[in-house]
Amino acid sequence: MYEPNIPLLKMNHISKTFDGIKALQDVSLTAWSGEVHALMGENGAGKSTLMKILSGALTPDKGGEILVDGQTIPTGNTRASRSYGIAVIYQELSLSPNLSVAQNIFLGVEKSRGGVINRKAMLASAKPVLDRLGVSFEPDALVRNLSLGECQLVEIARALSLDARIIVMDEPTTSLSGRETEKLFEVIARLKTQGIAVIYISHRMEEIYRLSDRCTVLRDGTYVGTLDKNEINAERLVTMMVGRDISSFYKKEHKASDSSRDIVLSVDDLSDGKLVKGCSFQVHRGEVLGISGLVGSGRTELLRLIYGADTAVRGNVHVEGENVSPKSPREALHKGIVYLTEDRKGLGLFLDMTISDNVNVMVSIRDAILGGIRHFSMASQRTDRAIKNLAIRTLSIKQKVGSLSGGNQQKVLLARLLEANPKVILLDEPTRGVDIGAKSEIYKLIDELASHGLAIVVVSSELPEIIGIADRCLVMSEGEIVGEVTATSEHPITQEALMTLSTGLNRSNTVHKASEVIQENLI
Repeated sequence: MYEPNIPLLKMNHISKTFDGIKALQDVSLTAWSGEVHALMGENGAGKSTLMKILSGALTPDKGGEILVDGQTIPTGNTRASRSYGIAVIYQELSLSPNLSVAQNIFLGVEKSRGGVINRKAMLASAKPVLDRLGVSFEPDALVRNLSLGECQLVEIARALSLDARIIVMDEPTTSLSGRETEKLFEVIARLKTQGIAVIYISHRMEEIYRLSDRCTVLRDGTYVGTLDKNEINAERLVTMMVGRDISSFYKKEHKASDSSRDIVLSVDDLSDGKLVKGCSFQVHRGEVLGISGLVGSGRTELLRLIYGADTAVRGNVHVEGENVSPKSPREALHKGIVYLTEDRKGLGLFLDMTISDNVNVMVSIRDAILGGIRHFSMASQRTDRAIKNLAIRTLSIKQKVGSLSGGNQQKVLLARLLEANPKVILLDEPTRGVDIGAKSEIYKLIDELASHGLAIVVVSSELPEIIGIADRCLVMSEGEIVGEVTATSEHPITQEALMTLSTGLNRSNTVHKASEVIQENLI
């Protein structure tokens, strides 16, 4: 029975040791009915281990306890955890695409009559659960026909069908569109009104600010502290998570050339005849050019055209004055252009292959084309160098990439690109799904590459990221470049300036400088 003065969930003095290594040490967490409690920390901080203990998938070391409504519950037993209303929705969804929504909701606990599954009863029982979430799809819809965001709502409905009162959401928006994310936020608000405690794990600061009532931070398996809503800000969170000030995150020690003689990449009237509509811009040696815009504005499509991954119907691409206009990624690589995809798992990495294989794949392909053979000792040397230079955390160069954290996977992908000795680097969402510590290291790497004279183009949905690392920023809307914001010592790039252009509030055929846009926003 719910008591208003008793926390819905208390995890007291939780520790966990693996082979003599402390993954968690004396961690406590409290969650109240009807609150969103954010759980933050770098990869390896212990968040997943703590939640696995909560779900019953792991048993804590002696001395730890979990209480629901003030009652101590069994640990190390997933069935017992579910019976006390605890549910975990993981980043990788576990639905059966060929079954209906109702069948997925009751998968493993099917309703039956006379030993035969009663689909009619499941449809009827699923309807009120879906109504609680305010979804638009029906219980008999096939999961394979739903969007990723709708699939996530099915996972939440499954939890509610089991009378879940504590729902853990692990990076729930990583693969969602802006519209799907907004729908998820509406559902979370609805869950709060129903007295459900949501433990929300995310690396995205803006989501933490918007959703959380409180935020607990872990670092290196230990409890750092808990902040109330009015205490949550970027400076405090970053300091708690990584132990250093946020000012160390965005360091621009490179100096971009502003001479027209040092133009490395020139894009002229590039179009795919669909979304990208005649885009033109230049990138100087040692410059970091950001590209901002809302989802669907054509940012990714523009990079893919430059790289030759998609076909351009008109326009040209020049590298150091030479018209390259690649028709394929192979041509782009040959001319010094490399591209980091936003989908590192689906389109970038070979997850079942080793770090060494992933780092050396471009070199191996080049050697095969030239009729050569692969030199394994040189491959090992390149991998060792990449691990050292990019601070890739791994036990061995033979470790499979799929077992690495998101930040280390991204570093492996970057290491592969750098082995091609590029002149131009196209980075699409380079820090998506990585923790704050890894973000800082990637920002530092971008700055170092720019210092060595590379031309770098960065697409990012995170405005603070663009502002922090870019020397200039182009803004796209509906496939067009609608403005440019340049950072100066007097007028740094601002989120207001970028959003003004992104949303079309100040649409013009002319290029806007930061000072102009800022003044217009102040009117």
